[in-house]
Amino acid sequence: MSIWKKTPDIAALAELSAGCADDVLGITVVEIGEDFVRGEMPITKRTQQIFGLLHGGVSCVLAETLGSIGANLACDDDHYAVGVDINATHLNGIRGGKVIGIATPLKLGRRLQTWAIDIESDDGRPICSARLTTAVLSSAPQ
Repeated sequence: MSIWKKTPDIAALAELSAGCADDVLGITVVEIGEDFVRGEMPITKRTQQIFGLLHGGVSCVLAETLGSIGANLACDDDHYAVGVDINATHLNGIRGGKVIGIATPLKLGRRLQTWAIDIESDDGRPICSARLTTAVLSSAPQ
């Protein structure tokens, strides 16, 4: 049974993100399942730090993007979610290829949601484990 209160639409999400941070970094949502959001991001000069590794802050952008999408899909039409806390543990460095993130809910409350986001390399090596907490707010965002 799906946890979504809004209809997932990957094409509409891509349109909304045009020109935004996730678009600039190459983040794409590739799948929305019954209770998860999966996205990918290529590792390029744009996403690396000066030593050629994936930048830890960029891992957080990927995590917050996927968790926020999930959080908002899990809200009814009278509510929306905004990130209020994120933490990340960087498990392994990576220099090339792509990373895949999967966001799944830990708690879907009326006022707060908590999401776990696991990021791995395209060969399955764990790269980052993140947790995002979102506040659920009333009415549509401006």
